[in-house]
Amino acid sequence: MMILLAVMIALDLYAFQALRVLGQTWSDTARNIVYGLFWLTTVIGVGYLLANAFDLTDGWSKNTTTFLRAFVFISYLSKVPMAAILLLDDLWRLISFGYQTATSEAPIDVSRSRFMSTLAVGLGAIPFTTLLYGMVRNPYRYQVFSETLSIDNLPESLDGLRIVQISDIHSGSFTRIEPVRDSVEMINALHPDLVFFTGDIVNNEAKEMEPFVDIFKEVRAKHGVYSVLGNHDYGDYVRWDSDEEKQGNMERLYGVHRRMGWDLLRNEHRRVAINGENIAILGVENWSALARFPKHGDLAKAYTGTEDAPLKILLSHDPTHWEAEVRGGFPDIDLTLSGHTHGMQFGVEIPGFRWSPAKFVYQQWAGLYRTGKQFLYVNRGLGFLGYPGRVGILPEVTLLTLRKA
Repeated sequence: MMILLAVMIALDLYAFQALRVLGQTWSDTARNIVYGLFWLTTVIGVGYLLANAFDLTDGWSKNTTTFLRAFVFISYLSKVPMAAILLLDDLWRLISFGYQTATSEAPIDVSRSRFMSTLAVGLGAIPFTTLLYGMVRNPYRYQVFSETLSIDNLPESLDGLRIVQISDIHSGSFTRIEPVRDSVEMINALHPDLVFFTGDIVNNEAKEMEPFVDIFKEVRAKHGVYSVLGNHDYGDYVRWDSDEEKQGNMERLYGVHRRMGWDLLRNEHRRVAINGENIAILGVENWSALARFPKHGDLAKAYTGTEDAPLKILLSHDPTHWEAEVRGGFPDIDLTLSGHTHGMQFGVEIPGFRWSPAKFVYQQWAGLYRTGKQFLYVNRGLGFLGYPGRVGILPEVTLLTLRKA
C-alpha cells in the first residue's frame, strides 16, 4: 500500500507542475480555487485508500464506496496523460540543456513550456469530464436498438415476430432502484412476442438480485420470458467457505429466475407453439472461446430434439461461442443472442461509424452480425460493471423483428 500511496502522490506532484505554469497569469482567487480543487482530489484519493486499508469503509453504503472508488480512479487516470506530456517536455528541456552545454552556444530557454503545460491540462480534462459525465448521466439512460432480420424459410405465420432481448443486468452494481423500473416499462411498451435474457443477472451473489425481483417479474411477453446464465452468475468471483455454500448460492439464483417467472434454460430447449408453428428456443450455460471464462455450455445437448423446428433461436451469453461452435457445427440455428461485452461501456456510436476498445478482444462486440443465413445479435447490456457509468455505449433494450426473406 505504501508503494501505491507514493506513486499516487508523486503523480500528483508531477501533474501539478502544469497548473503551476498556467496559474502564473491567473488572479489569486482563480489560482487558489483551481489549486484547491486539484489537491482535494489527492486528499480524497489518499483518504479513501487509507480508509480501505484499515477497514474503515465496512460500514459505508454501497453507493458511497461505488462513487468514491470511481471518482478516485477517474482522477488518477486523468493525471496520467498530464504526466506523460510533462515528461516529454522535460526530455526536450534536458536535451536542449545538454546541447547548450556541449556547444557553448547562446543560452536556450529551458524553462517549462507553457504550450506543453496547456496541452497536458487539456488532455487530462478530456477523460476527467467525459468519465464523470458518463457516470452521472448515462448509467440508466436506456435506449431501444431495433433491427429487422430477413430469415430464410421463415414460416408465413411467423412473419413479423417481435423479440425483445436484454442482457447483463449486473444487479449488484445498481445504485438506484427507481430508474430500473423504466427499463421494464420500456420492454413492455414494445409488446414483444418473446423476451430473452442472455446472462449475468448478478455480479457475484444471488442476493444482489433479490431487491429487483418485484421489478423484473413485471416483464411481459405473449409467449414467455426465457433466460440463461452468464459467467458472473456462477459465483466464481467470490471466496466461499465451502462447496456447499457456493451450491446454495446457485440454488438461490435459480429461485430468483423462478420467482420472476423467467424460464431458465440450462443446456436445454423449449418447443414453443406460435401461430401454429413449434419454434425451438435453445439455451446453453456459459461457453466462451476465451480461456479465462468457463465452458459449462453443452450445445449438442440443448440442440437434440429441435432438428425439425422451422425456427431455431439460441441464447448463449458469450458471443465468442458463435464463431467457435455455432456457425460451423449447427448451421441451421437461425439466430444467436448474446451479451457479455457491454461494448466495454465506452466507445463511439454515430451513423456510419462505431468503435470501442471491445473490438480488440471480441470480433463481435455489439449489434447485429450475419454470416450466410445465420444471425448473431450482441446486446450492449442493461446494467454496468466496474465503472458505474457509460460513455458512448448506452444501456440497451433490443427489439428484433423477424421477416420472411
